[in-house]
Amino acid sequence: MADYQTINAGRASAGYGVIDEGLRTHMNKVYGLMSVAMIVTGLVAWAVGSNPAMISAIFGTPLKWVVMFAPLVVVIGMTSMLNRMSAATAQLVFYVYAALVGLSLSFIFAAFTGISIAQTFLVTSVAFASLSLYGYTTKRNLTAFGSFLMMGLIGIIVASLVNLFLQSSALHFAISVIGVLLFAGLTAFDTQKIKNDYIAHAVHGDQEWLAKSAIMGALNLYLDFINMFMFILQFLGDRR
Repeated sequence: MADYQTINAGRASAGYGVIDEGLRTHMNKVYGLMSVAMIVTGLVAWAVGSNPAMISAIFGTPLKWVVMFAPLVVVIGMTSMLNRMSAATAQLVFYVYAALVGLSLSFIFAAFTGISIAQTFLVTSVAFASLSLYGYTTKRNLTAFGSFLMMGLIGIIVASLVNLFLQSSALHFAISVIGVLLFAGLTAFDTQKIKNDYIAHAVHGDQEWLAKSAIMGALNLYLDFINMFMFILQFLGDRR
């Protein structure tokens, strides 16, 4: 992430008004891309999750492992090959990824009541909007929290994998609590990073880079929202 001296230099050389207007447009694009991806995920998850035959065919067979790991394969490929993709291709892959995530999360409509899913989505939306607004407006440099949050993310992944074998309810509860806090922090952190990256690079006028940057920013915020939603669902979700 660019430091604040670089950001201020960028503001001075390009003109604050130009940066401010461009930043607003850039952030609107980020949130727009994220919103479309969320809609794609929600529609796919609902369409599959409300069909018992499809749920049984997917999650009652070894196919579930393909469905669960396909999003991971796609997102790794997307991030590693981003420089060789056009912005249009990257956006298409992002939406394909969102559809695969929806497929992998479709089981929640069979496991939880529709009302509790809707309530959890509303709570997550309010929390996400508040945290993202904080990340965008705060004068505090959140860069120092980046390493801590990434370490926490790795810890959550390792603990979740371990608990697949232990099946500990206490560990599951702890993972859920820490997960909510972790992705709350990442929401603010990623929002500020998107803002600062734009300010640092907008002066170069590289439209292709800016377009890809908006897609990656949308992907990061999308992941923050989805993960926060799933962890909150563990608390608010009423099982069928």
